[in-house]
Amino acid sequence: MKILITGGKGQLGTEIYKCFTEGKTALGIPKVLKEKNVVHQRDVDTLDITDLNSVLEIFNSEKYDAVINCAAYTNVNGCESERDLAFKVNAIGPRNLAIASERIGAKLVQISTDYVFSGDGNSPYVEWDLCNPQSAYGKSKLLGENYVREHSSKYFIVRTAWLYGYYGNNFVKTMIKINSQNGGSKVVCDQRGNPTNCEDLAHHILKLLTTEEYGIYHATGNGECSWYDFARKIVELAKINAKVDPCTTEEYPTPAKRPAYSSLDNMMLRSTVGDEFRPWEEALKEFIINYKNK
Repeated sequence: MKILITGGKGQLGTEIYKCFTEGKTALGIPKVLKEKNVVHQRDVDTLDITDLNSVLEIFNSEKYDAVINCAAYTNVNGCESERDLAFKVNAIGPRNLAIASERIGAKLVQISTDYVFSGDGNSPYVEWDLCNPQSAYGKSKLLGENYVREHSSKYFIVRTAWLYGYYGNNFVKTMIKINSQNGGSKVVCDQRGNPTNCEDLAHHILKLLTTEEYGIYHATGNGECSWYDFARKIVELAKINAKVDPCTTEEYPTPAKRPAYSSLDNMMLRSTVGDEFRPWEEALKEFIINYKNK
């Protein structure tokens, strides 16, 4: 297959590219990695996905079989003050990729988020639940989903959450740094979701690529917790002598409204290619061991 990874220098894009170069994932060898592949890793410096003409020109030239869109404006608070930019990157970008992919018959994987839901529920969201985003980030990502569904007939919309990996910045690295330096931290205890290891997510994306099981997927680590629980487990597994204290969302206000409960249920995965996500604690433990040994 000839595959394009957009946002290829980001946290997830780099992880997926590494899987192709190493010929395996942390969870095994998906079928696509057993094939002969040509993989292009592009970021904003070599492809501006918000420019339709540029996208069409490259797609017409390269004739990709599959596109994995990891490009996004993920600064949740920044999206509130830079709404035009959030709209361009998170909605127009996926629209352009969907239009271009459809013209050449390519499959499209669009990475989305738990923030498309309101967060006022009390049980994990499944793929058929109604979306009602409360932030500019969530709204722009949902519009991106809708554009993909409108313009592509071969799409996988993959919603994930609380993602961490070896490349780039994320909550796990931040907690290790802050608690090591300061001997403690305060973390929100009334927002719940699913910590997700980038390696596990990459594995499932690659499993989907060789199928025609098109649709919307939830793809997160198994089990749920609060940010406070997550932080405490990070400190425990990293063996940091620090005290993590809980605080409420009201005590820690942010420009963007975060969903109080955004846990996802991987129902579509279980019903199709299979859910091999590890329990979040197990995946986090392996990550921290490897991260500290790097």
